[in-house]
Amino acid sequence: MKIGYQLKQVRERLAKGLVDKGILRTEKRNFLLFDMATHPVADGGAKDEIRRRVRNVLTNRTVVLPPTQYLPEEMEFRYLRTIAMVCGAYAANVLENALTTLGHEARERAFAQVDELLAEYSQYPFARRTGGPGSIGANLGQVIMDEVNTAKDKELQLEVCEEFVER
Repeated sequence: MKIGYQLKQVRERLAKGLVDKGILRTEKRNFLLFDMATHPVADGGAKDEIRRRVRNVLTNRTVVLPPTQYLPEEMEFRYLRTIAMVCGAYAANVLENALTTLGHEARERAFAQVDELLAEYSQYPFARRTGGPGSIGANLGQVIMDEVNTAKDKELQLEVCEEFVER
C-alpha cells in the first residue's frame, strides 16, 4: 500500500515539473462520478525533439546531438542522459513509439543497438567492449568518456544513472 502511494507521488511530482516547464498542461476531466486531473501534451515540440534524438542515437554511425531548447549545449551529461533515456524507454516497452517512422529492418537494427548500449553502459565505470559489432555511434564512447572526465566530482550521479539503466 505504501509503495503505491509513493509511486503516485512520484507521478504527480513528475507531472507537476513538466507542467511548470510548459510541456504538459493540467485539465480536469470528469470520469464517471469523479473529477480527475489529466495532463495532456501542451508542447508537441518536446515530444518530437525526443523522438528525433532517439532516432539519431540509434540510426546514425556518428552521433551528434545538436543543442536544442530542451537539451542545451551547456547541460551536463547530454549524451549520457540520452543513453539513459533510450535504455529506460526500451525497458518500459515504449521505445517502439519513437521508432514508428522507421522501416521494419531499421527498427530491428535499432533494437539491436539498444541491446548493445545496455551491454556497454549499464555498469560504471563505462567501457566500450572490444571485438563487438561496433554498430552504435563510432564517436559515442569517446564523447561519453569526455563527459565523465570533465565531471569527476559527479560520480554519485553516475552511480544513480547506472542503477536506473540496470533496472
